[in-house]
Amino acid sequence: IRPMIRHHHERWDGNGYPDGLKGEEIPLGSRIIAVVDVFDALTSDRPYRRALDVDKAIGMIKREMEGYFDPNIARKFLRMFEELEYPLLHRKSPHHEG
Repeated sequence: IRPMIRHHHERWDGNGYPDGLKGEEIPLGSRIIAVVDVFDALTSDRPYRRALDVDKAIGMIKREMEGYFDPNIARKFLRMFEELEYPLLHRKSPHHEG
């Protein structure tokens, strides 16, 4: 578990941290956590901004996924919303107050 947590800020293109790993060098668990972590960050209220609606967060992940995420993991994450017609797409963020 420790390597997965340590490397979840690595980027597919090698521009992440802490070790500048890229592609398949990044543990699979870290690649999964990376997508989920960004989604959670986008859909959660932060001190500096309000949570985004789920559809806006999905759009951002689609636009930014090249180089940032493992493309296969990102596509599978996005497909979950499209194929399952995930009900959150039609609501406010799960973390959004009001």
